[in-house]
Amino acid sequence: MTITEVSKKYDISQDTLRYYERIGLIPAVNRTKGGNRDYTEESCGWIELAKCMRSAGIPIEALIEYCALTQQGEETITARKELLVEERRKLLEKMEDMQKTMDKLNYKIDRYEKAEITGVLSWDK
Repeated sequence: MTITEVSKKYDISQDTLRYYERIGLIPAVNRTKGGNRDYTEESCGWIELAKCMRSAGIPIEALIEYCALTQQGEETITARKELLVEERRKLLEKMEDMQKTMDKLNYKIDRYEKAEITGVLSWDK
């Protein structure tokens, strides 16, 4: 696939795709004889992973490290797993924080809805 096709398919700018490759967030992409990027199914898998992980807030540095470890071969399996486990732990903490915020918002919205009905705003549960 061309960079234009990949950009459209994954809704990522061509500049971002080039940047991801340049910093090692995704492995180097094959090139055609003319020097154009030729994305394979494997390349696209890396892009899907990067997009998914970035949308969840996983730091670029962790993904670069993961990519580098993968390219070093099977002797890095444990290190890769540990990296992913740590990122999952951080993500779970973020999710817990977000749930606390959601609970607070729901409480406040509920209080305002009751106030609209009763005419009295009360913060008691």
